[in-house]
Amino acid sequence: MIETQTMAAGVEPRLIVEPGLAARLAALAEPVLEALGYRLVRVRVTGADGCTVQIMAERPDGSMTIEDCEAASRALSPVLDAADPVDRAYRLEMSSPGLDRPLVRRSDFERYANNVVKIEMAVAIEGRKRFRGLLLGTEGDAARIRRDDAAAAGEPTDILLPIEDMADVKLVLTDALIAEALRRGRQAEREAREHNDLPAGHSRNPDLRHSSDERRNATFTKGE
Repeated sequence: MIETQTMAAGVEPRLIVEPGLAARLAALAEPVLEALGYRLVRVRVTGADGCTVQIMAERPDGSMTIEDCEAASRALSPVLDAADPVDRAYRLEMSSPGLDRPLVRRSDFERYANNVVKIEMAVAIEGRKRFRGLLLGTEGDAARIRRDDAAAAGEPTDILLPIEDMADVKLVLTDALIAEALRRGRQAEREAREHNDLPAGHSRNPDLRHSSDERRNATFTKGE
């Protein structure tokens, strides 16, 4: 099951954040995105095409269209140009999360409970930094994970991991995740047609908009 509760509108702080240059870019981008009604998901700086700044964002309901990406890119470009946080030419890429999206807010861990996740800890727990298993939800400031490798190792099946001690968390693209997204897409399409709101074959379902290699994005290249 993809969604277990409706995400509340409004600003909610990210608990999993970036270090270094990505953190400085996030501090510049987040208020601009919030003013447009979007939420920052993640910032990454990579060596792709020389240098690429990838800013991932979404609406509170999890959707993010190509038009949203273009609007966010247009708003962010002059702000980043003025602050000039990157010391070389770079390519700005606005993108939306895919089905195997990162989880960064407490509500993400609640919304996507009952899905498989991969977790990289910034702080080791019981001598380990990497975990994989079924996300069971949250308990206080921690996420409960039912590990899928615990039996072989002779370790406890369930473990509580502090969210703020995590470095990276992503949904695993499973058949169940894809099937549920397809089901939700068909349901959204039927409801829209009943209201004469959408043509057949079009879906508003935010969880079905793309897989990990089909993210919607808009790009902008900053010169020297």
